[in-house]
Amino acid sequence: MTTPIVEELVLRAAQKRGVPSPVAQELLAGSRPCLHLVPFQDLTPAQQQEARPVARTGGLPCLPDGVAWPDGRKPLVLTVDCAALPREALDIDLPSDGSLLFFTAIEYEPESSVVLHVPAGVRTTQRTAAYEIDGEREQVKVYQPGDLYPVPGLTVSPDWRDSPATSAFLDLGAGRDDTLDDFEDAVREAAAGGASHGVAVQLGGYSTPWQSPPDEGGVVLLAQIHGQSIDLNVYTQTLIVGTREDIAARRYEALKFEQQV
Repeated sequence: MTTPIVEELVLRAAQKRGVPSPVAQELLAGSRPCLHLVPFQDLTPAQQQEARPVARTGGLPCLPDGVAWPDGRKPLVLTVDCAALPREALDIDLPSDGSLLFFTAIEYEPESSVVLHVPAGVRTTQRTAAYEIDGEREQVKVYQPGDLYPVPGLTVSPDWRDSPATSAFLDLGAGRDDTLDDFEDAVREAAAGGASHGVAVQLGGYSTPWQSPPDEGGVVLLAQIHGQSIDLNVYTQTLIVGTREDIAARRYEALKFEQQV
């Protein structure tokens, strides 16, 4: 799903760095759109003027009557306002209304993680963090709430450099890998309009894992949550993947969660 605007910025970045047009076209063919969700201060001044929040980190969940805090009592790390998302910036099918709530542990490997969709118009009640188990008072970890703003972005397949024109370009001599690194960085920055998104939440697109990518073999990325986007003292990232069919059908119980450090 490449728009003329994206194609133009990629070709412009290639021309400035001496990257042949066929190589730029192969990057485009191996790219996918995404949404970066970033705090207000990471937007450019121009972006800040028109910014509207679409998500929130932390806080307490608002759940429909009769729906309990998910088993495992994991923290609420992210709430996404589906109606506010710029849907044209994604190539995965998310709900058009309501909220997506992400419950998971980010400070250690979670035993259970849950994504819930709360439809629009459903009566909800904010839940308390306190609960009782075996007569003992317990409390769920609650992270500081913070608004997040959408920044359309572009991600690139980790295998795109194996394409014919790109492989031939790399064979021309030393330094070509560095040229392509610079080219990729420039494309990502231009696609995001200059916004900072190194420590953020990402919806859709290809993952940027610290270890092996989990979005392979027929599954795609739903969300990538950098721990520091929730709590500055948490140096993990959580990657949530599933098939396109399960994501579109809202079979969120089939999602897989992977934490990387």
